[in-house]
Amino acid sequence: MTMPLMPKATAVWLVENTSLSFEQIADFCKLHALEVKGIADGEVAQGIKGLDPITTNQITREELDLAQKDPSHRLQFAETKVSLPEAKPKKGPRYTPVSKRQDRPNAILWLVRNHAELKDSQVMRLVGTTKSTIQSVRERTHWNSQNLQPMDPVTLGLCSQIDLDHEVQRAAKEKPAPPEEHATLLPASETTVARIEPEPQPYREAPKKEAPIDVESVFAKLGGSKKSE
Repeated sequence: MTMPLMPKATAVWLVENTSLSFEQIADFCKLHALEVKGIADGEVAQGIKGLDPITTNQITREELDLAQKDPSHRLQFAETKVSLPEAKPKKGPRYTPVSKRQDRPNAILWLVRNHAELKDSQVMRLVGTTKSTIQSVRERTHWNSQNLQPMDPVTLGLCSQIDLDHEVQRAAKEKPAPPEEHATLLPASETTVARIEPEPQPYREAPKKEAPIDVESVFAKLGGSKKSE
């Protein structure tokens, strides 16, 4: 499986500079569509600078234009002219020079925020730290947590980009795919229950309104009857 260099940074650039759909970007960067949507909403990959896949010779301009015109088209990687050596993971934590050890908490904070899928053992291999230090940075109990700033370990020189990409790819393979959300049918217990319809009510005529009593005519009739006697 071909992976782009710095998948999240590449996704950030594609979201900001193209009209590709979330599905196209997710397929190219090997991310979930919801994660790409989070990048577009500013909820994911905050502080990550976009990486242009054209200038890094990952795709061609023609391929990008074709994908923008056809939403069903999947981006194809450009043929690389340089063969990179296969990254071989080293056993045990990486040795960190004394001059760079003070930068390890900043690198751990960056990895925890931007690559939460990495295991503690992978972070230990990348920056040469301990599990207790990773836990203290993650839980904000580190003695210098108030002054920590997330910084890319590659920029700090704590690890190479090849090593970081290798660990990210490895974590992506081990991470189970999130379940797809689909509308579910109603359970059989609800669909098979017989509906009880109300019984029809017999027709009843509306009561007739009685005509108002004319008091004068009543007294007139009574007076006439007395005279006749």
